[in-house]
Amino acid sequence: MQQSYVYILKCSDGTYYTGVTSNLTQRLFQHEIGFYPDCYTAKRRPVTLVFYAEFTDINFAIEKEKQIKKWSKAKKEALINGEYDALPNLAKKKFG
Repeated sequence: MQQSYVYILKCSDGTYYTGVTSNLTQRLFQHEIGFYPDCYTAKRRPVTLVFYAEFTDINFAIEKEKQIKKWSKAKKEALINGEYDALPNLAKKKFG
């Protein structure tokens, strides 16, 4: 089965970009050179790979990418830093 990757890039402006690909090396190169001029990262270079996870099922990888894209910056940073125990609390809304 072909490997798929969900990855997070840190952009030069401090924002994060989350993507999915079946060829991580090639896709990172494309981000680095601005291969797609309309891509989010094209005007935010240089970018740095700060996280990636491997999957054997592309559908599951796409599902995880969509999930992570909805996360707050704090929750993405917890994932990047391996602070897995903090992830559930970062998903909770704070009231009053």
